Amino acid sequence: MVRRMGNYLTKLSLKYIPDPSIFAVILTFIAFLLGMFVARNTAMQMVVNWYQGFWSLLTFSMQMALMVITASAIANAPLAKRWIKGLAAVPKNSAQAVLMVTFVSTASAMIHWGLSLILASLLAKEVARNLNFRNIPFEYGLIGAGAYVGQMVWHGGPSASIGLLIATPGHFLEEQIGVIPMSEYMFNPMNIVLCIALVVLPPIFAMMLHPKEEEIKPVEDDTLAVLNADEIIHHELPANPTIGDKMNHSRVINMLLGLLGAIYIVYHFATKGFDLNLDIVNSIFLFAGIFLHGTIANYVRAVKNAASGVSGIIFQFPLYAGIMGMIRYSGLVDIFAQGIVSISTPFTFPLWTFLSSSLVNLFVPSGGGQWAVQGPIAMKSAAMMGSSYVKTALCVAYGNTWTNMFQPFWAIALLGITGLKARDIIGYSISIMLLSGVLFVASVLFLPV
Repeated sequence: MVRRMGNYLTKLSLKYIPDPSIFAVILTFIAFLLGMFVARNTAMQMVVNWYQGFWSLLTFSMQMALMVITASAIANAPLAKRWIKGLAAVPKNSAQAVLMVTFVSTASAMIHWGLSLILASLLAKEVARNLNFRNIPFEYGLIGAGAYVGQMVWHGGPSASIGLLIATPGHFLEEQIGVIPMSEYMFNPMNIVLCIALVVLPPIFAMMLHPKEEEIKPVEDDTLAVLNADEIIHHELPANPTIGDKMNHSRVINMLLGLLGAIYIVYHFATKGFDLNLDIVNSIFLFAGIFLHGTIANYVRAVKNAASGVSGIIFQFPLYAGIMGMIRYSGLVDIFAQGIVSISTPFTFPLWTFLSSSLVNLFVPSGGGQWAVQGPIAMKSAAMMGSSYVKTALCVAYGNTWTNMFQPFWAIALLGITGLKARDIIGYSISIMLLSGVLFVASVLFLPV
């Protein structure tokens, strides 16, 4: 029944949900009109409000782009590829493959959401290739959906864009809520219990959805072609290399740069304790990737291959910043916050925050972009309700990830790697989302921070 519901919702999603960039543009116009007719600003005032916010997230945009690129570079390093090939040989049948891929996806998402997306996608492809070689029937769409599940669980971990942002001095809400350490964001009863549940239970949900062997759908020819394609991992030093070629492929230069970064990272934690923020997380993944790729030439190639995955961030984040400007400077933030407070009690406020965030995520499928739009409203509402800033931020974060299973925006990289199509995975991912909903709702309602 859940699988049939997921298939139906997939059809609706693919038919009616446009590219997220269009949503960003539509939301811009909606915020503009709301500012005029609800907050009573003039059209020119709304233009000024829009542009006042438009370029305010440039630093944050670059930080988010680097989160995607540095994680992708690590997942594509030779050592990671060898580990993936070894792990892919473990499952003996399709159901075991679903369980393993989904668990790797959820567990690695607790380290870094970008790493999870690329690592699990590569593993899903390699597992499918292995099963196909052994002539074992496999439900590739469900395996791919399992690889995507990490995007539902990551926002309570150390790569949480909302948590890292509010832990970074100078963030755009610092005057209102101050700087909140990642230790407070991560290490509280609600987040710890929910994160453990989200690592363990969704892989079981995914395996429960596995069809009977006679119902397994055959893999399409174009997808099989992607599975069987050979991959060139690294550049080799060309014949008769120039001095420039030798420098590009110098392991000594590469190691010295990596060592410089590693020394600072050790110094950072030795002097500041568990002080995670966007910059230090990106530094860890950047220099780890440099070490793993061995040469600057290989790392630059990995970065180039990953760069296409941040095109949405580059285009959409200025639009989100403009929406944030219109909401903040027009007075809409107070109006929206008052509306949420009017329908809430201290008990139900976290649930309404979570549900509203789940809805907004369908239109703004980026944790950082959504926080730019919803964060000012959520924090104002929390202040009016006397609620915890930390719990409110977590509720926005959970809502942001829960409906990722309905929104295929972040699946673009996965689909490119695996050769699958959105219709192959979204029905399954929505089913896993529905089954996991009780975990989120119970946590925000009944667990303290």
